[in-house]
Amino acid sequence: MTNDKLELLNELKALVEQNVNEVKEQVEDVKSRFYRLYHDEQAALKDAAEKAAQEAGETLENWQPVLDETEQAFKEVLNTYKQKRAELQKQLEQEQAQNLLRKENILAQMKDMAQAETADVMGNLQKMRDLQAEWKSIGQVPAPKAQEIWKQYQQYQEQFYDLVKINIELRDLDFKKNLEMKTLLCEAAEKLKDNPSIVEASRALQQLHDEWAEIGPVARELREDLWNRFKEASTVINKKHQAYFDELHKKEQENLTQKQALIQELHDKLDNLKNEEGEYTIKSNKQWEELTAAVQDVQTRWRAIGFAPRKYNQSVYDEYRALTDGFFRAKTRFYKNIRDQFSENLKAKRDLLKQAEELLNGEQTPEATEQMIQLQKTWKTIGPVARKYSDEIWKQFTDTCDAFFNRKRETERQERGERQRERGERIMQSGDKNKLSRMYEQLQQEIKTAENNILFFTGKSKSASKLVQDMQKKIDALKAQLKTLEEKLNAE
Repeated sequence: MTNDKLELLNELKALVEQNVNEVKEQVEDVKSRFYRLYHDEQAALKDAAEKAAQEAGETLENWQPVLDETEQAFKEVLNTYKQKRAELQKQLEQEQAQNLLRKENILAQMKDMAQAETADVMGNLQKMRDLQAEWKSIGQVPAPKAQEIWKQYQQYQEQFYDLVKINIELRDLDFKKNLEMKTLLCEAAEKLKDNPSIVEASRALQQLHDEWAEIGPVARELREDLWNRFKEASTVINKKHQAYFDELHKKEQENLTQKQALIQELHDKLDNLKNEEGEYTIKSNKQWEELTAAVQDVQTRWRAIGFAPRKYNQSVYDEYRALTDGFFRAKTRFYKNIRDQFSENLKAKRDLLKQAEELLNGEQTPEATEQMIQLQKTWKTIGPVARKYSDEIWKQFTDTCDAFFNRKRETERQERGERQRERGERIMQSGDKNKLSRMYEQLQQEIKTAENNILFFTGKSKSASKLVQDMQKKIDALKAQLKTLEEKLNAE
């Protein structure tokens, strides 16, 4: 049995070229297999699209089934089949109506012959045979009338043969002919038990019954035994047919039970994660992904299950889709909100980057240093941004901060060297204790400012680490100068 959509399309085309009234079950089977493949492919495409979107940090919105040209062609062939079937059914109904009129006309003539008080035996016998031949040449009549007119046909035949009192030899000849034909039908019915397809066997049995009804009576003493033989062979097929559908219904019921269990499993997984308004309370990406994997596992198992009973199949499917669709809509909303927050965070960080660049390009002042440190502290309070921007914006900001403090370090180094030379000169011309005291206080203030600034520096790059080391060296040098001045002051 093929599982390829194109092959199923070609198989359907071949069936439509046949008598559409004889291929109904095959068409339904091809249709069922085709759309099972089609829905599985669409589900796989949707899953792949969702996965791709998730890997890109996005969520899938307003997904539409992918246009499938093979499915469109399949629909067109199905429409052709339905049109041909409707046309054939209309034609069949018209033919059956005409057949009914013809058979009613034959019954009227047979009734006249069967109820006539006198009869031309030979003349009526031939006429009866002509009517029987004409009756057999006529096709089917509307089903509600078939049993009724057949009973009348059998009744008038038997009445006629009894009434005209046909001679035994002629009557036996007709009975013998009918016996041969009905015996062949019994044999054909008995062979049907070997047919591997019970559906085909059941359809063939119905045809044999139609032929049986068209054959005249056999000798009275043989009628019951012959009918019982035919009926027993029919019972074997009917029981197999019933068992086949019982097993089919049993499997459909098992499928329903499995699908209901999966629906309950979804309820167990999802309902306790909702608030009183029915909204999901999930806040973490990890929890959404774990729950998505669980829902997708249920979807995979659902697709592996066959149809439920027709009475429940659509309703149980609607309940299942309502749960899964509701979950994925909620997930889409969650990630949309995250993207919106990422966008706001990116905007805020770009604003901080712009301010940092302005400080870098501006005048090097203590106020600028404090502002840069404050920008670093503010940066820490802003949440994450989309992964594709995260590294880039962070590198731009840290590079700007590093460049700012590198420039500050160089400026301070130059200024410090100049001040040290000036202090040294003053210490060597003059032993003024007041000047030494002022220098001592000035050094204390510089040490305090440097120690305070180093606490707020948060750069993580290699150059930033070196800057921290240099600032610590500066503090150590200032403390050494402070100790020297302290010794001079004590010496005074």
